[in-house]
Amino acid sequence: MPIDPKTLVETWPHATGVMKTFALMTTTISSSLTQPAIPNHRFSNELYARNMAALWRHDIELAQQIDDVSEDQWLEAQEARSGAMTACVTPAGGKATWLHSRHNPEAEGERLAAGVELEDKFCVVVFGFGLGYHVRELHTRLRGDGFIVAIEPSLSTLATAMGCVDLSEVIRSGKLIILTQLDKSILHERLKPFMTLMMLGAKFVAHQASHQINPAFYAQAREAVTDFIAYARMTLLTLVGNSEVTCRNIAYNLPTYASTPPIDVLRDRFKGYPGVVVSGGPSLRKNIELLSEVKGNGVLCAVQSLLKPLTRRGIKPDFVTSLDFHSISQQFFHGIEDFGDVHLIAEPKVNWQVLDLYKGPVSLLHSEFAERIIGPELGSRNGLPAGATVAHLAFYLLNYMGCDPIVFVGQDLAFSGNCFYVPGVETHHTWRSEINRFNSMETREWERIVRNRNILRKTRDVEGRDIYTDELLFTYLEQFERDFATCNATIINATEGGARMRGTQVMTLRDVIDEYCTRPLPENAFAYRDHATWNDASRLDDHKEQIATRIDEITNIRDVCDEMLGLLAELQELADEPVKFNRRLVRVDELRAIVNRAGRSYDIVTAATQRAELQRFTADRKLDASDATGIERARRQLDRDVRFVEAFREGVVRMIDILQETLRRFDQRAEAYRS
Repeated sequence: MPIDPKTLVETWPHATGVMKTFALMTTTISSSLTQPAIPNHRFSNELYARNMAALWRHDIELAQQIDDVSEDQWLEAQEARSGAMTACVTPAGGKATWLHSRHNPEAEGERLAAGVELEDKFCVVVFGFGLGYHVRELHTRLRGDGFIVAIEPSLSTLATAMGCVDLSEVIRSGKLIILTQLDKSILHERLKPFMTLMMLGAKFVAHQASHQINPAFYAQAREAVTDFIAYARMTLLTLVGNSEVTCRNIAYNLPTYASTPPIDVLRDRFKGYPGVVVSGGPSLRKNIELLSEVKGNGVLCAVQSLLKPLTRRGIKPDFVTSLDFHSISQQFFHGIEDFGDVHLIAEPKVNWQVLDLYKGPVSLLHSEFAERIIGPELGSRNGLPAGATVAHLAFYLLNYMGCDPIVFVGQDLAFSGNCFYVPGVETHHTWRSEINRFNSMETREWERIVRNRNILRKTRDVEGRDIYTDELLFTYLEQFERDFATCNATIINATEGGARMRGTQVMTLRDVIDEYCTRPLPENAFAYRDHATWNDASRLDDHKEQIATRIDEITNIRDVCDEMLGLLAELQELADEPVKFNRRLVRVDELRAIVNRAGRSYDIVTAATQRAELQRFTADRKLDASDATGIERARRQLDRDVRFVEAFREGVVRMIDILQETLRRFDQRAEAYRS
């Protein structure tokens, strides 16, 4: 039954654009193509309808934006000598520029694409869409899971392209991402699902005519994409490199996870009151003493490295955050005799020695890995977004508690005054034995900075001047700016130094105190501390039972891996004998089914063997992009599988050891509670 256009308009929120496309489709069907519905342009309604129908299925927002472009905003277009369309752009007061050849634009697009080396490249970033000839040709040259990111700021150009060139197959493939703006939150949202593929190889391609029209935009676009790739590389390397130690920490922290209350009681507890994130950047020295005036009139949330320096000054933060997986983070808590009522909020991946040392109130956030081990009934609890640093975690916590405004102090994210740390941090105490007249503290600070000279870069400070940061700190800055874009609270940068953070108001801490810290926090705001059970031993046995079950399941997976490796060795010998090869494959499928039935335990091991997963992912992508067929392809698949199963089995053995040690830690915790 035909769809009634009136019903479509009333029921689909994007009906305006849909109806424009629908109108062109019906016009194309019912009218002579010698009488185009779009006057004064040499466009094809049929092409426009076909392209836009594909775009509506893959990028609704962009399709709506293009459909909203009125016909008089489309570019001047004409037939080239070859019969294909080209178009002209004439900026206000500028020189006319043709986007493509006036002789044969299709051949021009083929030449551009042919000059791009795509071997081992899975992402092509095209700066300038034009009418899409080069994009279409690059699409034909993609291999495997390769995809194209096309950056084009002109909706008029994109609308014209939809009516001039058949791009429907490219759009329908799902391998084309079109970006029209450089907003970081949008760029990260669109590209984040493809981070791993971009890390395997990205190629930049410039459409020269587009660059001539808008050189400043494309310079910014290249910088924005480069920054994203740097962020992706840092994120991926951190994930892969730290996967096993992260899983070990979470497992060892399960006794604390089981026996301490979650953060649920903190939701909106300080709604409408100011919250201050206290970080350890060098600018903190300017106003660290002022934090005593915030105490009681605002929520003080300090990063772990500042607990000791603040305590020495008689300033007890209300909360402290910790998430670092490395054992070095325990130094921030060593030697503290009285933690008082400072509430530690930590991610379960925090180094297990930190939680063993901390004797004050503790709450751990939700962990998917913990939930896999102990099950959703025991493991489910409120969490916060994953933060790259303890400062991110502090920001998420204050936002969760309803604080407004959220104020940053000591959040330099750059090397203010050529310094790395605020004076008095634990690192300075470690360096003291090395300080003399030939090796000052300032020298050690500068050495700490130049140690990363290969990743140093310049950014702008709060005054608009150049300042040095590095790739890692810049990645943290980008994450903050994305977070600020989605936060409803007012964000204030009261660091009085460091890198500029977009999305914040710049104020001095003195002004923040005078304007926002003018009333005391509610009397009962911290009453939950007296009512919560901070060491609940009653839940330990149920958790132990779940862990023991996981050990049994993972032990069975180890046995499957042993048999699978033997089978793969046989199959490598039988690659030239299809009948015997296929007969042995039956057992491979049976073993795969056994592992699938233990999906939860398989996922536990996978979380700790991300390097093996990345190696398999890379091998799969390269195999799909290769020309290998027949026996050669089968041999390469077998080699890939052998390497993966060997690496996976090593992870299985290590996970069994980790979970057995976790059980011993449960027994130790139960004994400590009894005593």
